[in-house]
Amino acid sequence: EVQLVESGGGLVQAGGALRLSCAASGFTFDDYAIGWFRQAPGKEREGVSCISKSDGSTNYADSVKGRFTISSDNAKNTVYLQMNSLKPEDTAVYYCAADLLCGNMPYYWGQGTQVTVSS
Repeated sequence: EVQLVESGGGLVQAGGALRLSCAASGFTFDDYAIGWFRQAPGKEREGVSCISKSDGSTNYADSVKGRFTISSDNAKNTVYLQMNSLKPEDTAVYYCAADLLCGNMPYYWGQGTQVTVSS
């Protein structure tokens, strides 16, 4: 059974930092790209970042470039999203998702973790 389990969300003040984790199981971790998405109340889900473990390439939404960093620990089957200089507009439920390629609509999704940034 494929599982993606996010953790690390919480409440933080603007300017603060959080690190999200996505623990994966049930599939060959090295064969999949892992992406982070977020959805704020009343807004559409948007892609935040993605890492392709086949070549280590990463991409970021313009809104988070320079503040967020995605990384992967293949030994732990875990992908991280380090979020620095958080802004109130980063408030959302963050989801990790897996598919063969970054840019695909992911097939596998986690349950999400809430990130709230207070002003």
